[in-house]
Amino acid sequence: MTTANQTAVPLLEMRNVKKDFFGNQVLTDINLKLNAGEVLGLVGENGAGKTTLMKILFGMDEIRETGGYGGEILLNGEKVSFSSPFDALAKGIGMVHQEFSLIPGFTATENILLNREPKRHSVVAEVFGERFNKLDRGAMKQQAEAAIDKMGVYIDGEMTISQMPVGHKQFTEIARELSKDQLKLLILDEPTAVLTEHEAIALLDSIRGMASRGIAVIFITHRLQEILSVCDRVAVMRDGCLVQDVNAKETSVQEITRWMVGRTVAGTEASHREIREGKVIMSIRRLWVDMPGETVRDVNLDVFEGEILGIGGLAGQGKLGIPNGVMGLYEAGGKVLFQGKEIALNAPRRCLDASLAFVSEDRRGVGLLLDESLEWNIAFPAMQIQNKFLKNYLGGLVKWRDEKAIREVTEKYIDELAIRCTSSRQNAKELSGGNQQKVCLAKAFALEPQFLFVSEPTRGIDVGAKALVLNALKKFNQESGVTIVMISSELEELRQVCDRIAIVSGGKIAGILPATDSSEDFGMLMVSQVK
Repeated sequence: MTTANQTAVPLLEMRNVKKDFFGNQVLTDINLKLNAGEVLGLVGENGAGKTTLMKILFGMDEIRETGGYGGEILLNGEKVSFSSPFDALAKGIGMVHQEFSLIPGFTATENILLNREPKRHSVVAEVFGERFNKLDRGAMKQQAEAAIDKMGVYIDGEMTISQMPVGHKQFTEIARELSKDQLKLLILDEPTAVLTEHEAIALLDSIRGMASRGIAVIFITHRLQEILSVCDRVAVMRDGCLVQDVNAKETSVQEITRWMVGRTVAGTEASHREIREGKVIMSIRRLWVDMPGETVRDVNLDVFEGEILGIGGLAGQGKLGIPNGVMGLYEAGGKVLFQGKEIALNAPRRCLDASLAFVSEDRRGVGLLLDESLEWNIAFPAMQIQNKFLKNYLGGLVKWRDEKAIREVTEKYIDELAIRCTSSRQNAKELSGGNQQKVCLAKAFALEPQFLFVSEPTRGIDVGAKALVLNALKKFNQESGVTIVMISSELEELRQVCDRIAIVSGGKIAGILPATDSSEDFGMLMVSQVK
């Protein structure tokens, strides 16, 4: 644990900060202080106001375009008011957002030093201007590697973002901020949500290193144990208010959870169903998938009808590639049988027609129509694929949307999944990340599939909502008889929900164990070398 530098004037002070969106109060009188070299854990349920508060601090356009905010923000005792993120960056504030802001076709190095690239000066540039200077690739590589080294992890600076596994994208975002010499305060919004346990440990060590160099960190996460292991203080938000600000050494996960939700969260009861090798509903043989950042080269796997099968493993070893390959999002080869019939690979519509569904780990890129309403997001796939939520006219010659049925199914899942929104007609882009994830689940549930792949279903979801989502998956499995294959970076999450867990290593299935087996047994499979 890093000891914060105690100074008379705090690095950051927020006084009575408040914010409303079109009359809806989302922040009320937030008062917060942060010293140089201090790590503050900021926690709260989805929709509690954490991200909005950080957007105010970082000068995001969204805040200014919706009427600004009330209260004051001081840096080193001086009042500041940022009109854009560039103003915040100039004052030494960096932010790594929950959703990536990287250029897919650029390398990690190019993204890390974007708009700050060292140049080689030339005679031509002296005459015609700086546009004719060339990039100093050697210096760029050196500076990017130095920033990456500060994190204590390895990523390939020459790999393009589009080819990277999701965890390495997250590290690239963080390295970009660490490469800035003037950095005084770094905001990390759910940085470990897409990381494996090993990568998350490396990032926590990196945060300790930042603090030791005098950089203050605001660490937003739903993994409360990480908060206690790395933070000096914990600030808890609920319903737009700051309800607690305590020393991390003086609290516990259970106490923080109670402050967050205003009640005791029991969590998700682990599955203890007896495993019986019944009918094989899906059989995967010699599957390979060409997915950037993922290794899937020879997967053989049988899934029993009615079970919840977990797939885990370290980043890049293939766990994410399996559902993406089977569902046709990336080029794949091999053979997949579903209910005894071969499913054509590289044909997403054929999978959907066969009553398969997929909740992707990439909710913004694949999962949602961000500019459309919750009604449209939840009902559209079932409408397009299964002709649900449509009224027939002229004997079926003309079909039109059944607005009442669409609204009813949307409100059903808003209620069941506790989606925080203003109404069923609110646009998906206006929801918090965790609530967007719930919409992705609702969309899949509305299809009423026989078989569901769900990848990283609780990424970015708070402790209360996580238990709700995991229980919803179990209920969907038990009451509707849907076979579920759940892919997750969190082993304990898989052990809570699944009947069996398959571990992927080196692009192959290293082994399959009952969920009740020890964490050590699963860990050994994760690091095994499968021939």
